[in-house]
Amino acid sequence: MIEKLKPIYSLIPQVRSPVHRMPFKEKLKWTGIILVLYFFLTQVALYGLSPYAVDQFAQLRAVLAGSFGSIITLGIGPIVTASIILQLLVGGNILKMDLSKHEDKAIFQGTQKLLAIVFTLFEAVVLVYTGALAAIPGYEAIVVTQITIGGLLVIFLDEVVSKWGFGSGVGLFIVAGVAQAIIVGALNFLSSPTTPGVPAGAIPQFIYLLTTGAPDFSILVPVIATIVVFLIVVYAESMRVEIPLSYGGVKGARGKYPLRFIYASNMPVILTSALLLNVAILATLFQRLGFPILGTISNGQAISGIAYYLSTPTSPSVIFTDPLKVIIYGVVFTLSCVLFAWLWVELSGIGPKKVAGDLHKMGMQIPGFRSSKSQFEKILRRYIPIITILGGAFVGLLAFGADLTGALGGGTGVLLAVGIVYRLYEEIAQEQLMDMHPMLRKFLGD
Repeated sequence: MIEKLKPIYSLIPQVRSPVHRMPFKEKLKWTGIILVLYFFLTQVALYGLSPYAVDQFAQLRAVLAGSFGSIITLGIGPIVTASIILQLLVGGNILKMDLSKHEDKAIFQGTQKLLAIVFTLFEAVVLVYTGALAAIPGYEAIVVTQITIGGLLVIFLDEVVSKWGFGSGVGLFIVAGVAQAIIVGALNFLSSPTTPGVPAGAIPQFIYLLTTGAPDFSILVPVIATIVVFLIVVYAESMRVEIPLSYGGVKGARGKYPLRFIYASNMPVILTSALLLNVAILATLFQRLGFPILGTISNGQAISGIAYYLSTPTSPSVIFTDPLKVIIYGVVFTLSCVLFAWLWVELSGIGPKKVAGDLHKMGMQIPGFRSSKSQFEKILRRYIPIITILGGAFVGLLAFGADLTGALGGGTGVLLAVGIVYRLYEEIAQEQLMDMHPMLRKFLGD
């Protein structure tokens, strides 16, 4: 059935892939250009937006890599939503696809891009016409058009980074948004709008209150939480199970295949956050239609129903004022991370079967075991499913706990940013190494 959409894919503009392998400096240049364009778009304000508009998704803003009130208000929301839908369909065998095949993978990517474009328009219409993103009366269509254009630009900027730069645009934009939120939240020396004359940033504000003789150490809790999350994620990223390998073609050649503890990377948290965002969007839509089946939204905040219990708690006080909400949110968030971790591993080509096939083709074998694909797969199945579940649960619990502390940039945002930067550093280091030693490309299969 999905093959019938293939003619539509040819009508969607595509970012041309590089003909030859991109050198390190070229990739770095394109990554920098896209990052500058992203920050430029965050400064392009929506014309016709009501001055009374409230950011309903402020708690997820850093994760969504969007800037409220700008044309990229949606951020990466539509891209990730499309990914969620397709992963669930493929993982549930509703769509029969083998992503190890080039043709099926091309169909998957084309469908994801088409869905992202559809969700961009859908989310723009829902947010504006339900009042979640209030526009000046008569300017609704103009605001929808601007948001849609911004959403499409993010989709294509992401594609440029994926093909011409380092990592992905989704990760790059998340890091940019979280870094901006941390710097502003910690070091903003400008006067706070609520307390004129007092700096808005946590550190300047603490110093100011210290000099006046009324220090408030609770102001530093978000800063400390940010540092703690940073250190925990860096440590967790270094945890791994190493499987010893030998190369059959070269006597004495030995190595190790590392299986990271956070095996599915940070994708489960991104997908879970986007899922919760869509619950809030649908709750707003259903309430507007007169069927508040997902809960009630008031002044941009969920106050009852499923949407309320799945909205991010961002203060430790919620543990005492509404422990049931904290428990429900924590359980749902963690289980969703485990589910998406498993789906991501299966669909992104890093499951036991695919990894076993790749290692076998490279002529690798595990010392003490006969060299066969089935033997590789049997051994990998002892580790990959377990670390996938444990890693998914770990990042879910860490993000949930960090959000409760009110960490700058959002606990989830800090977790994602650190993980993305860590992987980006490794990718840049590998690219730089291959530029210095071209013979490594053949060994690494590049």
